[in-house]
Amino acid sequence: MTGGEVAYSYRAFGTSKAFLVGWFLAFGYLAVSAFEAVSIGMVLSYLFPQLDTWPLYAIGDWTVYASHLLLAFLFTALITTVNLLGVGVAMRLQVILTGLLVTCTLLFVAAGIGQGSPRHLVPHFAGGSLTETWKGILVVFVMAPFMFVGFDTIPQAAEERAPGQPARRLGLYIILAIIGSTAFYILVVLAAGMATPWEDLVKEKLPTATAFRSAFDSPALANLVLFAGVIGLLTSWNGFFLAGTRVLFSLGRARIIDSRFGQVHAVYGTPVRATIFSGVVTAVAACLGRGALLAFVNVGSFCISVAFVGVALSLLRLRQIAPDLERPCRLPAGKLVAASAAVGSLLVVLAMVIPASPAVLKPIESAILAALCLCGIVFWFSGSNQRDTITEDDRARLILDAPPETSQPKTISNQ
Repeated sequence: MTGGEVAYSYRAFGTSKAFLVGWFLAFGYLAVSAFEAVSIGMVLSYLFPQLDTWPLYAIGDWTVYASHLLLAFLFTALITTVNLLGVGVAMRLQVILTGLLVTCTLLFVAAGIGQGSPRHLVPHFAGGSLTETWKGILVVFVMAPFMFVGFDTIPQAAEERAPGQPARRLGLYIILAIIGSTAFYILVVLAAGMATPWEDLVKEKLPTATAFRSAFDSPALANLVLFAGVIGLLTSWNGFFLAGTRVLFSLGRARIIDSRFGQVHAVYGTPVRATIFSGVVTAVAACLGRGALLAFVNVGSFCISVAFVGVALSLLRLRQIAPDLERPCRLPAGKLVAASAAVGSLLVVLAMVIPASPAVLKPIESAILAALCLCGIVFWFSGSNQRDTITEDDRARLILDAPPETSQPKTISNQ
């Protein structure tokens, strides 16, 4: 079913909790989309410095260039169009780009690890004190949900999987995605760190490309890294954009928010309003420029962690209230894993809101989070009339694909 986490939390806790999980999850995905929209101009300007032209305004210490905005709008329009044309088009593009990404990554990882030196990885932590070390670990810890979140995009389009594809296999794909992303990050960090002393890279705009350019005196190798970076941006952008639209579609189809978000294109069968809305949000967010990149990471991590807390608690509750529920892919030691996930995700949230924490949200991040929370409140209350027009049995069918007595939603009175 589309919008996996929405369905899960709805089955466990009902409509309001499903909205909370879905809203934060959708904007966690859209934070990634905004990050990619800004990053595409930054990476391309490293390849083509002449793109840093036509300054428009500055946010913080960073100038926003008209050329970067045009690139952000152009690629946002491209990703939006691809997703409007159907999941088949989006997935074919994804397969091609992923193949290129893996090939390029293996080439520069082999060069970095093969020709680099482990001595460049020392010291392993910045700062001389244990306190500073733990502060650094905490700052990276709160970013982890943003960096690893891609695995959970798989269930968002589960309804659109190929005929004959068993649901159990999707669970295997999720596990493989987590293992693959872990290996990817470790290899890239090792390759860049071994190529050049990491302390020389931390202030660079694009550390990995700089590492290979300086270590091997090879602009070609640095450009290969940048090419892989562009492909990586497009693959993650396409995947997260699709996932975000499907979460909004799931909420709209169930009339938890405006039902127009649940409308599909007559020809392509894609969620039109949800897709256009996601494109507009991405384009508007891109106007904040590269000064907001870290803000997108941290706000995205916060939103994803809130959603993950809800999903983990849903698993625990469903094990209690529906022990015989059909589970195509049953999680081993499910209660222990779910409890650990809930605690870990909650720790991320707390680390970002406790004032004394080194990872507390900065003013721009708090402003972005407040804006999306306000937007969520507006969507929730503006959808109240539509929520009352169908029964909970019909809503359950629309979310969980549970057949009721009739095939059409029953309109009920608001009286």
